[in-house]
Amino acid sequence: MRDWVRVFQHPDSLLVGHVRNLVEGEGVPCEIRNWTLAGGMGDLAPLDCEPQLWVAPHNAERAAGVIARWQRGDSEPGQRWCCAQCGEVHDGAFDRCWQCGEARR
Repeated sequence: MRDWVRVFQHPDSLLVGHVRNLVEGEGVPCEIRNWTLAGGMGDLAPLDCEPQLWVAPHNAERAAGVIARWQRGDSEPGQRWCCAQCGEVHDGAFDRCWQCGEARR
C-alpha cells in the first residue's frame, strides 16, 4: 500500500464517496479503502471495517481543509471548467461533462 494518510472515515460508504468527490474536485488525488469490508464485521472491529478516505501526506492539510469547510456547511465547489470536447461549462464538483461525457482535463 502507498504511504498515504487517512483524512476521513465514516460507516456510510455513500458519504465517504461524496467527501472523495469534494476532495478530488479541489484537485487532491485520493483513494477509498475498506469500501467493501463491511462483511468482515464480527471477525474484525467495526471501526476497522468502515470506508476510509486516504491522501498523500503532502495533500493531507489541503484535504482536511476541504472536509472542514464541508462539515461547517460552507463548502465551496471547485473551479468551474470548460469541456475541451464540446465547450460546455461545468461546476468544479463535476469530473465529467454532462453534455458529451468527456473527462475533465
